[in-house]
Amino acid sequence: MSRDPSSAEPMTSALLPGRVGLFVRLAAHPGGRTGLLDALHTYADQISVEPNTEAFVIALDPEDEDIVWLYEWFTDEAALEAHRLSDPFTELVTAIPDMLAAPPGLLRIDPLRVDLQTAVLDENAAL
Repeated sequence: MSRDPSSAEPMTSALLPGRVGLFVRLAAHPGGRTGLLDALHTYADQISVEPNTEAFVIALDPEDEDIVWLYEWFTDEAALEAHRLSDPFTELVTAIPDMLAAPPGLLRIDPLRVDLQTAVLDENAAL
């Protein structure tokens, strides 16, 4: 859906003190990104069992068709640990090693603020 760039869209904003975040780089074997994405979508469909996982974003690398990026954030360190111990995460890390050409790259971050157009989530409610 294309938006009129001259119209202001309602934004939802939040400060994120104390949050814990990760950027994760996943390198699939050549031509294997679709299988990796299937596993990640299956995981994302179960993310609600991790109530303190506040965001989970899957992104494609525009310059490398075998790279998938994840951005995720958690309420705190305890939530990150609960994420790592959850059944869906255990299933994911069991399923994907043979799909990866290299170990995941991890970058720890401390999210500070998020601003999101309210309509973004409304547009894709049928997902």
